[in-house]
Amino acid sequence: MRPEILFPLFAEVATLKGVGPRIEPLVKRLAGPLVRDVLFTAPTNLIVRRRTVSTEAAEGETAIFEVVVDRLIKPAKIGQPIKLRAQDAAGFVHLVWFQGSPQQIERLAPPGSRRVVSGKVERFGGEVQIPHPDYIVPVERAAEVPPFEPVYPQTQGLTSRQFRKLALGALEAAPELPEWQDAAWLARRGFPGWRAAVTALHAPGGAADLAPDAPARARLAYDEVLAHQLALARRRRARVTVAAPVLAAGPVSQRVESALPFTLTGAQKQALVEIRSDLTSGAQMGRLLQGDVGSGKTAVAALAIADAVSSGHQAALMAPTEILARQHMEKLGRLFAAAGVRAVLLTGRDTAGERRDKLAALADGAVHVAIGTHALFQDAVTFRSLALAVIDEQHRFGVSERQRLQAKGGDHGVHLLTMSATPIPRTLEMTRFGDLDVSRLTEKPPGRTPATTAVLPQARIGDVVQRLRVAVARGAQAYWICPLVEESEASDLAAATERANDLRRALGVEVGLAHGRMPGPDREQVMAAFSEGRLPVLVATTVVEVGVDVPNASIMIIEHADRFGLAQLHQLRGRVGRGAKASACTLLYGGEDGGLGETARARLEILRRTEDGFEIAEEDFRLRGGGDPLGLRQSGFPAYRFVDPVQHRDLMLAAHDDARLILSRDPELGSSRGEAIRVLEALFDWRQERAASD
Repeated sequence: MRPEILFPLFAEVATLKGVGPRIEPLVKRLAGPLVRDVLFTAPTNLIVRRRTVSTEAAEGETAIFEVVVDRLIKPAKIGQPIKLRAQDAAGFVHLVWFQGSPQQIERLAPPGSRRVVSGKVERFGGEVQIPHPDYIVPVERAAEVPPFEPVYPQTQGLTSRQFRKLALGALEAAPELPEWQDAAWLARRGFPGWRAAVTALHAPGGAADLAPDAPARARLAYDEVLAHQLALARRRRARVTVAAPVLAAGPVSQRVESALPFTLTGAQKQALVEIRSDLTSGAQMGRLLQGDVGSGKTAVAALAIADAVSSGHQAALMAPTEILARQHMEKLGRLFAAAGVRAVLLTGRDTAGERRDKLAALADGAVHVAIGTHALFQDAVTFRSLALAVIDEQHRFGVSERQRLQAKGGDHGVHLLTMSATPIPRTLEMTRFGDLDVSRLTEKPPGRTPATTAVLPQARIGDVVQRLRVAVARGAQAYWICPLVEESEASDLAAATERANDLRRALGVEVGLAHGRMPGPDREQVMAAFSEGRLPVLVATTVVEVGVDVPNASIMIIEHADRFGLAQLHQLRGRVGRGAKASACTLLYGGEDGGLGETARARLEILRRTEDGFEIAEEDFRLRGGGDPLGLRQSGFPAYRFVDPVQHRDLMLAAHDDARLILSRDPELGSSRGEAIRVLEALFDWRQERAASD
């Protein structure tokens, strides 16, 4: 139930003075259906007015003058403006209109009257002019001309100034609320109370008050992100499901670890400790295993799978593409076989007989591990005792798809381990994945060779082809990445089909071609030939961005790298350096003029400087800024109103920790502060707004 104290803020916008049938849909479009939504619509800019006299007024400034109206100058012919000459303490000010009637203007400011006028100053022929003044009011109403006027979003039929009146009405309707933040914490941060913060939002004392780090804005941003984190934490607690306990490091796990061709890194061991703590708890695990390219996520997942098998249960590993699923089967199948674990591959390409046999073996428990694609969560697939679901490249699957796989546990919950090879800034990690625990792999197993990265202008492509010819003659394999499939007159970007033809002629070798428009089996056939060493060069679009493992490939060339995102470039570069050979990545940029923008230059420079995916992710986050990177609408929340994910990173991380501390101390929110926290959660609950907009 929504706290009664919030009823005035959750009233319909039609209850605000000035909102009639014509204005109501416009207000809903700009802000939302509730008084709360108008209150939480922040100004986007600020008009600063300076009181001055005509001789000191600066071109372009918005000024306030106190004048005596001299006379109205009517246009001599059509097309000329209407002018009103007025005199202040230092000279003349000319007010100019290019539309309207002389009669209306004269009624507004009759000759001899004293007025306060305001507008943007122009100097024309030595005269001070104000085209279409913002304000013309009698001197006794001078207080109506604000020195600082917030500028709000507007739409046809609803101006910024009209919206400001509604915002002030919403502020008047806002009740005094109990303080939910710790007083000492507010004092340390220099944050105002809640009521003072929303007042400052709509009555700023200067441009600095609109900045994301202004105390009032930062206070409201923290309130918003804390409410979000509390909602995630409470939702997660409500979803706790009993799952079959899994034996940690059982006999099967020991045999699998012994069969690994390398020793686990410290990061892998720590991730296993965290995963095993979840698996043995009896509560359903929900964990994201986040690791850079080549950090060894699959080995960690294999040991978690082995734990489930050691405990007499089954496990499933789901990948987004058939080629990735087959690669997992090839690697893990051998590893599991050595430990006495039987695994099967389930894809859409199985014959009816193969599929029937595999499904029967899974249903009766003869098979311990199922590896596959979307075929795994089909209704016909049943398990005798599924305890663990591992999802690779989790962002390629929808929530409902993951839930369908987890639902195959029968009478007990299925533990979920998702994996992501795309490093995510910790700020986003704590928000986007707030309902998952996160384990990070920050080291790479020994034997991985870092790729040397060069950044070259597109004009040097001939040199690159010549070096590639020499390398291929010595047995090297190379990827060549293009941003388009076919040439287009509307774009000068490289085309994969044309580039493949060029390289066949220039190198004198067979060149494969893979792109997203090819039928799946044809594309996978080409990529399999490259993986097996039968193709020395593969020209491709970003279909090879993830899930392609060719240890012999040691060269990566990316055309028009400045057109790709940092995360994409990092993932593409991660396709090389997966074996013992020294590897190289060449980033070609620019068109014929070789131009490179500042942001693109910064992206390529960070790639040239480091291979650390987490550092690259943080830089990518900084360069791209906020927008709606959290994807909150997809997970049930609207975009933030006050939070700037770049400026408020420290607040977001603090809120993540504070939400969990609050609930650990007061799980039911029954204390006096807990009651205030309930008000906070309800205040920033966007569900009613979303339902109205839907």
